[in-house]
Amino acid sequence: MEKKSGIVGFTGTFRESIADIKEGSKVVFTGSVAVCTPFIELLAYTVRDKGFDMFYVPRADAKEARKIKEIENIGFSVVDEKGDPKNPDAVVVLGGLAMPKFGVPPEDVNRLIEDIAGEKKPKIIGVCFMDMFERAGWEEKVKFDTVIDTTLETVVK
Repeated sequence: MEKKSGIVGFTGTFRESIADIKEGSKVVFTGSVAVCTPFIELLAYTVRDKGFDMFYVPRADAKEARKIKEIENIGFSVVDEKGDPKNPDAVVVLGGLAMPKFGVPPEDVNRLIEDIAGEKKPKIIGVCFMDMFERAGWEEKVKFDTVIDTTLETVVK
């Protein structure tokens, strides 16, 4: 286990976790609606130079897949354009899916991965905050290759 801090620690760790995925590959992110979306867009920006074909699948529902694109003077955004998440090289699962109020059962995530994997065995990367996957028991239920867990701390002055 390696510890890093701050936003650069978070984004840099994600970049390292996906470093073995070749340029131009397909990367599918799945997370809860609204809560995970800004983090997905931040992570997409983090790997902007890799030429990935990126998609967002809300609530592990493949038929709702949308493209993630770079918008000039804005950054990376999920856009209202359907996309095909099949045959990904990596699937990034956000921890909001493990939250009771915003999520889905881990079986839905496993089904998504199985349904879109095709002939490939995609790398499965979990990205969560505050030990969400561990607290929800997902680390035993989803076959993550890597889990990135970040802790947030807020100070009001």
